[in-house]
Order: sequence, then structure tokens, then C-alpha cells
Amino acid sequence: MNLEAESPKLGNWTTRDYHRRWLLDQANGLFDFFQYNGVNATGGFHDMDDVGNPLDAVNPLRSVHLTARMIHCFAVGSLLGRPGADEIVDHGMTYLWNRHRDEKFGGYCWSRNNDGQVDSSKQGYGHAFVLLAASSAKTVGHPLADGMIADVTEILNTKFWEAEHGAIKEEYNQDWSPIDGGTYRGQNSNMHLTEALMAAFEATGDKEYLTKAESIADLIIRRSAGSVDWRVAEHFNAQWVLDKNYRGNEMFRPSGTTPGHWLEWARLTLQLWALGGKRHDWMPDAARALFAQSMSLGWDNDKGGFFYTLDWNDTPAKREKLWWPACEGAGAAHFLNENDPSDFHEASYRKIWGVIGRNFLDHKNGGWHEELTEDLKPAHTIFPGKGDIYHALQACLIPLFPATGSLTKVIREASGRV
Repeated sequence: MNLEAESPKLGNWTTRDYHRRWLLDQANGLFDFFQYNGVNATGGFHDMDDVGNPLDAVNPLRSVHLTARMIHCFAVGSLLGRPGADEIVDHGMTYLWNRHRDEKFGGYCWSRNNDGQVDSSKQGYGHAFVLLAASSAKTVGHPLADGMIADVTEILNTKFWEAEHGAIKEEYNQDWSPIDGGTYRGQNSNMHLTEALMAAFEATGDKEYLTKAESIADLIIRRSAGSVDWRVAEHFNAQWVLDKNYRGNEMFRPSGTTPGHWLEWARLTLQLWALGGKRHDWMPDAARALFAQSMSLGWDNDKGGFFYTLDWNDTPAKREKLWWPACEGAGAAHFLNENDPSDFHEASYRKIWGVIGRNFLDHKNGGWHEELTEDLKPAHTIFPGKGDIYHALQACLIPLFPATGSLTKVIREASGRV
């Protein structure tokens, strides 16, 4: 079979009732696992082990991005009509505003426990997710949403945004003094801010959010990724010069390149293209190239799944198979199928879901395995348990709706009908 055929012959699974029901069943399983296991009665949410028990029931760590992701996901649940979802949104928004927010210096600290701040740094990555959470909460009418959008937007504009580059700085200490000279710039925080800026634009109608999202994409995708054969570079100095030798946190700043981010950007670029009125001709071409490179270089043709990282010679470096690149691959394939139907995109979509169904879904305990070995066996070298609903839930729901915006936008437009 010619997978590059111009006239698709495979058809599209996302138009088939069975597949759509199957995806919704997986989404409901995730909602069940996190809604009934993840709520911490003292505030915030638990990180959980494989069977849904708290990793630390006595004094658990709460990270700002995970709090925000739960808010976003259960705002999606509310829009779909899930009972109890509004209570989860309220629980998370209250904790985000009263505990993660720094009343003394402004902004949102990275992590805390029952005793106070554990990591008091101010991360661009974390602030991106606060904006996403607040924007999603606004779509379901949460009373703190408008104030939080205004608050985090001011912080992003005054502390993080660098107009000369059209992207954000990375991090500060709690008092807004620089960390390590403040010279590191990273694409991961900017990628997630692009997602959040689009959600904020959809929620508020303020085009400044969309303009900033387009600026980031132009820098990181059109100019940077386009200059290295559509491999998304991760690490830069203060002038946004690529640093191929950077070594950092393997969860948030792994060395080399990360094919999962190429997939994530493929979807986000097409979403940005649609929201911007399809004005930027480079965006669909970039999305196709990013996806093709990820399948060509990042996919393990022998065992299945995406390698976590590659070195700059395109050789697999960290060979673990994480759940989130597979999730982003499913979402990207759907967006591409909606905009550029092909047997290559459809076959890739089916291949990715095959690995998810066989290997990442925990059919015994619920939820998804977040990390597998190269041989697709459950592991915990990077991720200690099941702490995150965000990637998996979006992977299940994105294919059920048109590829024209954030889940909150397209679900509202469909009046929650799947």
C-alpha cells in the first residue's frame, strides 16, 4: 500500500461510531480515575501511584502545572456535561488562587506542600498553565477566572515577555531575581504558552493573545525548527541561539531533541493557523513536515512507540517510551487528517492508538501508564506514578471534534455533543 497516496483509501476512524464510542469510553475512564482518586481534601490534588493511591498521603507536593491541568481538564468535563466536574474546577481554582499565588511578590510559585512553598521559583512553564486553567475556567463561568486571567496576563507581560524576541523568558527566583543569570531560554515553556494564549484568545476575544501565539510559533517553528530540517530545538541562550550541548532536567528540559514536541507543535501550528484565519501559508507545510519527521525519526519501527529523545545525529538517546508523545501523536494525526487527509496520516493515527491500547492503557487498575521501557513494559525511572490526566484526556477527546480550536472552544460550539 502506498501510504503517500493522494486519494486516501483507508477511510477515517474518527468518523466511525464504534471508534468514537471507544475514545469516549477511554476519556470517561480517565475522568473516573482522577476525579475519584485525585482530590486532596486539604486542598489541591494528589499525585497517585499505579492503583490510584496518593504517592504521599501525609504531606503531598502540589505542583502548579498539575493543579492547573486538572482545572483545565475538568472544565472540559463540565462542558461535556460530566457530573461533579464543576466541583473539581472550583477545588482547583481555589487552591491555585489562595495557595500557589504569591501574595507578596506576585506570580505563581512552582510547588508547595501543607507547610508552604517547596520550590518557590517562578517558571514560565507554570504561568502558561495558570493562563490555560483560568481561560478554561472562564468558559464554565468560574467566579475567579476573570481575575486570574488578568493577574497572570500582567505577570506574563511585565516579567516574562521579551518583545525583541517575541517569546518569554524562562524563570526567576521567588522575588523575581534571575536564576543562574537568567540566560536560559526554552521552547517547552513557550510551546505551552502558545496553547494557553490560544485558549485565552478564544475565551476573551482579545487578539493580543493570538498575536503573541503567532509570534512564538514564528520564532520556534518557522525560523528555528525550519533551519534544522523541522526538528524542534529545545534549548537556547538569551539571544535565542541554539545550544546543542545543553544538559538539564530530564523531565522538563531533556538534552537533544524530543519528537513528542514535534508532534505537539504540529497540532498547535494547525490550530493557530485556523484561529488566525488561515493567513500564514507556512503553517500547514510546517505541521506536515514536523509530523513526518517525528514518524520517520522518532517512531520505533521494531517495537512501537516514540523514543523519548534523540541526539543531534537523530540517534535515539533516551529510549524510554512515554505516554505523552503518543498522546500528542494521536492529536496531531487527527488535526492533519482534518486538514490534509492522507493514508499516511490515517495509518499513523491507527498505529499510534494501537500502541496506546496495547501498552499504555492500564486495563487492570485504570488510568494510563506514564512510562514504559524501550520494550514497552511499565517503568518508573522518570515518572513515579499516575499524576497527570491532561495529555491522555486530550488525546481521547480531540479526535471527536473539528480541528478548529481548543477543546473548550470546539465543545462549546458543538453544545457538548460528541
